[in-house]
Amino acid sequence: MKFQSLVIAVFLFLGILNTKAQNYELGKVTITELKEKSNPKDTTAPATILFKKARTYFTYDKDKGFYANHVYEFKIKIYKKEGLKWADQKVHFYIGYESLNEDRLEFSNAVTYNLENGSIVKTKLDNQGTFKKKVNKFWNEKTITLPNVKVGSIIEYRYILKSENIVKLPDFDFQFDIPVSYFEYKTDIPEYYIYKPILTGSHKIEAESKFTNANQSFADEHNMTKSISYKQISAFYKGKDIPALTNEPFVDNIKNYTGSIHHELERVRYPDQPVKDYAMTWEGVATSIFKSENFGKELNEKSFLLEDVKRLLTNVESQNERLNIIFKFVQSKMNWNEVNDCFTDKGVKKAYADQLGNIAEINFILINMLKLGGIDVNPVLVSTIENGVPVYPTRTGFNYVIAAAEIDGKQILLDASHKFTYPGILPLNILNWKGRLIKDDGSSTEINLVPTKTSREASTLLVKIDDLGKIEGKIKIQRTDYDAYIFRIENANKAQENYLEKLEEKLGDLKISNYTIENKKTNFQDPVIETFGLVSENHVDIIGGKIFINPLLFFTRSKNPFNQETRQMPVYFGYPTQEKINVNLEIPEGYIVESLPTPVRIVSENKEIVYLLNISNEGNKIQISSSKEINNSIFAADQYEGLKNLFQKMVASQNEKIVLKKI
Repeated sequence: MKFQSLVIAVFLFLGILNTKAQNYELGKVTITELKEKSNPKDTTAPATILFKKARTYFTYDKDKGFYANHVYEFKIKIYKKEGLKWADQKVHFYIGYESLNEDRLEFSNAVTYNLENGSIVKTKLDNQGTFKKKVNKFWNEKTITLPNVKVGSIIEYRYILKSENIVKLPDFDFQFDIPVSYFEYKTDIPEYYIYKPILTGSHKIEAESKFTNANQSFADEHNMTKSISYKQISAFYKGKDIPALTNEPFVDNIKNYTGSIHHELERVRYPDQPVKDYAMTWEGVATSIFKSENFGKELNEKSFLLEDVKRLLTNVESQNERLNIIFKFVQSKMNWNEVNDCFTDKGVKKAYADQLGNIAEINFILINMLKLGGIDVNPVLVSTIENGVPVYPTRTGFNYVIAAAEIDGKQILLDASHKFTYPGILPLNILNWKGRLIKDDGSSTEINLVPTKTSREASTLLVKIDDLGKIEGKIKIQRTDYDAYIFRIENANKAQENYLEKLEEKLGDLKISNYTIENKKTNFQDPVIETFGLVSENHVDIIGGKIFINPLLFFTRSKNPFNQETRQMPVYFGYPTQEKINVNLEIPEGYIVESLPTPVRIVSENKEIVYLLNISNEGNKIQISSSKEINNSIFAADQYEGLKNLFQKMVASQNEKIVLKKI
């Protein structure tokens, strides 16, 4: 994956605003706005954010020092029934950030405007429309539901978030699944704090930045009024007509491509004090993480595992066999509590006794047992797909940890928290760009998490067709690696009857018989193999005494998965794949081949996608072979047009008919 394909760029303060910002204020709703039936630039939009405004500024307190205030204002127009969901607004805020006090969040100015009998009617939110709940030990959530919202309404609200967490400011998102007509974001940051502003998304926005003077009053320990004067960095960002970010197919994490402004603290420089550097190297991240009691210390908790390791590895000399035995033991014994974390919660010893733990606890147990088994192994920090991509060195960029073992110079990545993984096969949501292998000496190494080995699905069909168009035969489908892993996740715990019902439907309402499957719940390193008989009476057309057949029968793709005119985001396939289909077709007695589809070979630039369709005929037998290889996991948005055209050619070739005629 190329870094630039993520459309992530450091935003430099090069632009100077040429026009004065317009006056966007809450409470300034017009009859014209309420009468508007659709967004003039996107008539499909169910709603539009007419404006989003925010300001970040700092307040000084004698006990806390500086803390941050984040003020947000929204004005939203509802056009369609689907847009009514915007009446519900949720905001998360910290309650458990290290030694800091919890954030404080307050909503205000929440009003719904409607047009009734030609007049503007306002309905204000009362206290009954505000809700608060605990999300987990780190976060609370506050929700408001605006009253009397209907199609045509305009809603407005404001909230302020006060936070002692100044290491990372909340992201300012300016792109959503509905259009944004206008946004602005102002920051006033004391000169003591240097932040790195980062822009994600592909939209150009205007900005300016300058030094200004600031002064604040505060009460000292004797309740006397004091003041503090300083310079601050005042920045202003704005943009107009930001299109809706549509949820396109084949996307990893839409958040990676959403228009947003991020601020990460780089350093603090108070007068007459040493500079405190927050901009860390990856080695600095590794060292700081290992110093944590919930990380480095837990990786040294091994003695309680020694007896089990000795029992498991009696008379086992091969390191590969030792690794597999320990991996299967931990995977079978431990159960994941569905909490992702780089750090332990209750600790590996308690988790082992409970047979239940978070990601770190399970994989630390795995690492510790492998070490006791004489295997070179280290933790690897990972950011899951839903957590985004760690762009620069930071402790907060990772939320998951796996193991990397090395045997005979070969590195093997391991995650024992999921039930269908095995050495070298990881959960799909952690195949996310790069991980960071870290060692207790503070060194670290970048690890590629994107698989390089091709996962394969091979289907072999032996079928015959009668003169009425009835197809009978057998199919064998074999899946390896990630294709097998996905199959097990989706189907291992389904009742076979339900699975076969869905499979018959998927393959075009054929009838399946004599179904067998191998390696569905065991032998994960071996392919999943399905074998079954079939009968179909609706995959052949008979017109004017001729028989028309799709060359790939039940596996024919009739639609291009890429049907959008344009593409905003990269196309994500997850891992390299190869799909092979071989068909041995016996035609009915009394018929010969009139025409066959043209053999096709389609190859993209750099052979990232290769498609082949070959077909031959001898006597009453037709041999068809098809192969589709996708040799890259992600394609940049500017490759979309070529990708779309290539898939369209594939679809066209699969729908070119075999034509049989009577002798």
